[in-house]
Amino acid sequence: MPLPPDVRRLVDRFAGEPPFTELGPDGARAAYAARIRDLFGEPDPAAPGLDREDTVLDGVPVRVYRPSASTGPAPGIVFFHGGGWVIGDLDTHDAHARAIAAGLGAVVVSADYRLAPEHPYPAALEDCWAVTRRVAGDPAAFGVDAGRLGVAGDSAGGNLAAAVALAARDAGVRLRAQLLVYPVTDPTMSRASYAEFAEGHYLTADAMRWFIDAYLPDPATRTLPGAGPLHAPDLAGLAPALVVTAEYDPLRDEGAEYAERLRAAGVAVREIAVPATVHGFLEFVEVVPEARGARDEIIRGLGRLLGA
Repeated sequence: MPLPPDVRRLVDRFAGEPPFTELGPDGARAAYAARIRDLFGEPDPAAPGLDREDTVLDGVPVRVYRPSASTGPAPGIVFFHGGGWVIGDLDTHDAHARAIAAGLGAVVVSADYRLAPEHPYPAALEDCWAVTRRVAGDPAAFGVDAGRLGVAGDSAGGNLAAAVALAARDAGVRLRAQLLVYPVTDPTMSRASYAEFAEGHYLTADAMRWFIDAYLPDPATRTLPGAGPLHAPDLAGLAPALVVTAEYDPLRDEGAEYAERLRAAGVAVREIAVPATVHGFLEFVEVVPEARGARDEIIRGLGRLLGA
């Protein structure tokens, strides 16, 4: 399917801006934050129906969203933002975390993990695992039902969620769900969709190469399971997964392949392959009705996994 006109207009609009690869990490972070503010407006700390608290867990800044009307333990999600491990923060992904919390009546703990290149692998994974371990170790302190805890993330955050799910399995920490939205699962960039959608579809292959070089400067680390979950020798026993891919995305093939590997390992998997859209389509939910519909479907799917 061709890209709808409203998606194409956004893609072309952002393609006219200086690429992140030319701005350096700090410039790219500022440009991305400005883009998200333009699309969503400023995050509203007093949005109705949710209580929001910024705090620190085991040295990692987090933002905790709680349903205001909650009267008992709620489903819990530890959320990891996207941005190639280099850009993005609690504010750029405030709308995503808030939508999950509001849509499911869930407690969402969004982690502001350390960014590359200042902090290369495994710093981001260590932070995300530390926050997950903290919530799993004392769910009552967060108002979370111990039997309904999951992890979620988009893009690089999907990579971190998948890696945390592996760490949780190996540590005997039970997760009920993992939501992986257009995730990085193989940072070797070897899938056909990288060539097919190398440019002209929002996320470019050049940008991904820049992100990967920042987070994984040593190519030998790119096939470690914590960096590339597709390289894990055994995926059995992982939490049930919802894997989301976009039709026009360099990461499409590795996401679909990870879902298939999970399924072959006996993991319960649901796939949502969103047609006629690009990587990062969740950023478009305020202006593209199809993106909002896909987000709502994703949240419903996560709710089914969590029993919410």
